[in-house]
Amino acid sequence: MGLHVGIIMDGNGRWAQRRRRHRIVGHRIGARSVRRVVEAAPALGIGTLTLFAFSSDNWARPPAEVAGLFRLFRRYLRSETERCRKAGVRLRIIGRRSRLPVDLLEAIQDAEARTVDGTRLRLRVAIDYSSRAAIVAATHRLAVVPTEAEFRQALSRAIHDDLPSVDLDLLIRTGGERRLSDFLLFEAAYAELYFSDTAWPDFGAAHLEAALRAYARRDRRFGRIDAGLGEVRSAS
Repeated sequence: MGLHVGIIMDGNGRWAQRRRRHRIVGHRIGARSVRRVVEAAPALGIGTLTLFAFSSDNWARPPAEVAGLFRLFRRYLRSETERCRKAGVRLRIIGRRSRLPVDLLEAIQDAEARTVDGTRLRLRVAIDYSSRAAIVAATHRLAVVPTEAEFRQALSRAIHDDLPSVDLDLLIRTGGERRLSDFLLFEAAYAELYFSDTAWPDFGAAHLEAALRAYARRDRRFGRIDAGLGEVRSAS
C-alpha cells in the first residue's frame, strides 16, 4: 500500500511577493512543484499523497486571488489528467464541492473518471477542505455511536472519497510555518511532522526525498515503549 504522505503546500504567495510579483504567480509556479512531487512519489515508496491546495478558510482571501486559484486548479486538471492516467495515478479531489464553480466541478468529475483505474499512486488534492468541518459532517451521518472503522468510513464520505480514511505516516509543511492548520486532523494523530523552510514553488523531488530520509530515522512507537525501557533499575 505504501506510505501516506500529506503536504501543506505553503509559501506560494510569499515566494512571489519577495520577487515583487503578484501572488497568483507563486501559485502558478507552485503547480509545477506538484508535478515534480507526484512524479517522484511512487519510487520513494509513497502509496497515497494528499496535497492541501485550498482550505475553507482561504475563501477569506481577496476575491481576485480566489478566482485565480480556481482557474489554476481547472487548468491543472485539464492539463495533467492524461499524464496521471498514463502514469497509473488515481486522482481524487477531497473537500466540499457545493461552493465550487461549475466549470471546476466538471473538470474534477472528468479527471476522477478518467483516472479511476490508477493503482500506482493515490493522489488526493484537498480543495475547499476543512478537517473540522469533515469531522462534524461525519457525525451527522451516524445515527448511533460508531466504531472507529464506521467513523472512518463516514469521514471519507464527508470529503467525497470512496475509500476508507487512511492514517498519515508523514505530514510535510513547506514555507517555514510550524503548524498543522485545518488539515487531516483525525488522520494525523500519529503522523511524523516535517517542517521545511523551502517555499512550495522551490520544493521538488530532492526535498521530498530529504523529508522521507528524516522520517526513516524516526522511532515510531505509537504510544508504546520498547521492552526493557519501562524497567526502573535501582542503584546498587
